[in-house]
Amino acid sequence: MGDYDDDTAFLGQSGPYFWTTFFLLNVVFVSTGFNGLYIVFVGAAPKHHCLIPDINLTEEWRDAIIPFTTVDGEEVQSQCSRYKIDVVRNLSAQGYIPGRDVNLTTLEQEGCLDGWNYSKEIYQSTIVTEWDLVCDNQWKVPFASSSLFVGYLVGSLVSGQLSDRFGRKKVVFMSLGVQCLSVLLQSFSHSWRMFCIMYLWVGASQISLYISAFVLGTEVLSKTMRVLFTTLGAFLFYCIGYMTLPWIAYGIREWRTLVAVLSTTSLINFPLWWFIPESPRWLMAQGRVKEAEAIVREAASKNKVQAPPVIFKESEELPLFKTYTMLDILKSKNLRCITLMCLLLWMAINIGYFGLSLNTSNLSGNPFVNCFLSATTEVPAYIVSTWLLKTCPRRVLLSLFLIIGGGVLLLIQFIPDTLHNVALALEMTGKFGFTMAFSIVYIYTAEIYPTVLRNIGMGMCSSAARVGSITAPYVIFLGTYNKVLPYILMGSLTIASSVVNLFLPETLHKDLPETVEQMQKCQGLCSGPKKKKCITNAAVVNPPIPCEAHSDGQALSL
Repeated sequence: MGDYDDDTAFLGQSGPYFWTTFFLLNVVFVSTGFNGLYIVFVGAAPKHHCLIPDINLTEEWRDAIIPFTTVDGEEVQSQCSRYKIDVVRNLSAQGYIPGRDVNLTTLEQEGCLDGWNYSKEIYQSTIVTEWDLVCDNQWKVPFASSSLFVGYLVGSLVSGQLSDRFGRKKVVFMSLGVQCLSVLLQSFSHSWRMFCIMYLWVGASQISLYISAFVLGTEVLSKTMRVLFTTLGAFLFYCIGYMTLPWIAYGIREWRTLVAVLSTTSLINFPLWWFIPESPRWLMAQGRVKEAEAIVREAASKNKVQAPPVIFKESEELPLFKTYTMLDILKSKNLRCITLMCLLLWMAINIGYFGLSLNTSNLSGNPFVNCFLSATTEVPAYIVSTWLLKTCPRRVLLSLFLIIGGGVLLLIQFIPDTLHNVALALEMTGKFGFTMAFSIVYIYTAEIYPTVLRNIGMGMCSSAARVGSITAPYVIFLGTYNKVLPYILMGSLTIASSVVNLFLPETLHKDLPETVEQMQKCQGLCSGPKKKKCITNAAVVNPPIPCEAHSDGQALSL
């Protein structure tokens, strides 16, 4: 296959065709912002304490029956225990006054045998209040969050294979349909188990939609607009949905209604089937050159430019194309090294990003405002990343913002409890760093892998990211035992991943590779004995022998 960018250079770098495709693909990402993090509100735990049955108690004993406990240095009512009902009823009947006649600390306690009483100050209902996911069942909330990310893992693995086999466009709209249906069915969940099962389908369809649309835009748009699409486009439109979510949740405080309304946000995208093209690069990789040429000629017509009589060389029409699988990545030493480093990067970034996103409901203040601030923080990150990616090396940028995100998380533990606003500002700064890293790693990975393996590579990296996002709810859950522990774990892992990133090849101002042979080599980690030979030759021969002359074909990194 020839150089697609050179063959289609006559289309220009912008024009009506590229801008229309850019906007339509970005509209698809808005629904992923709606459906990605509604668990922040649906799974929120309102203030609660043990339900006191309707028995004959004096007002003093009814107020005193819930014991107090110390949480983070503050005296609060216990959420999981009460003084034993039979004992309190007898003391009340005998006319004893709590605290004066009876030392409450000596009374026997019991669990919430009759259920819980939940505050409706913020939420009318959540899955926590409906299925009592508190105290001994508190673990079920992060498990529900993880089921979404398990779906992300499944969708990442499956979507790459489906997209490379059936086409980017078909998988995009199939994923839209599954997302709409699974979110709607989730609103009718009759149990926590059904909620988790449907949430798995939500995650699988959402990540499949995101990756397929992302790759489709990367391959359809021009080199100049590709950077705009993969940063300010895809991520910013996702952020628009994310920023809108807390205000929809603010107006709808009942979880079933909220989820049902969110399911309808995907419907507006289905008519776009007739306006979004298939990827000509993918058609070329499948040997369907005539179909690819028809799309390019339509693009030329919309851009009002003259297409040449023959767009692609005749040799490119030969159906000598191999169908690649994930096993092909394991066959090449260079591919194995690059893929391993990308997997580690994606996992670390996702732990930090989703850890901070899911933690917004635990921050002090209004949860709707906190969520909106967390989403708004991403907007300048996407704008800045768009500007920086045009001229700055990917490796340096990614390492820099990983250090910023991880460093801020390590600093939070030193902020006194009284400085809530400072801690909130630092957390938002950390979110800014992770968002920058998140947007950079997407385009960076897409530029490293060739067309024949791009969707598979992106799918594998996204799968590793899901391992990170699956653990993120449990990392945040550790805060119930020690509130600084999640920040230490996320910060340390992020700093370590910034070092790994330095060994990946640079892709700035490089054409997208079409074949495995056109891929760049990783920097140093895959060096073999022949690299030493190259250094020796370079030291004694004048002029130096280029490393490309050796049989391994790998360039020397000095």
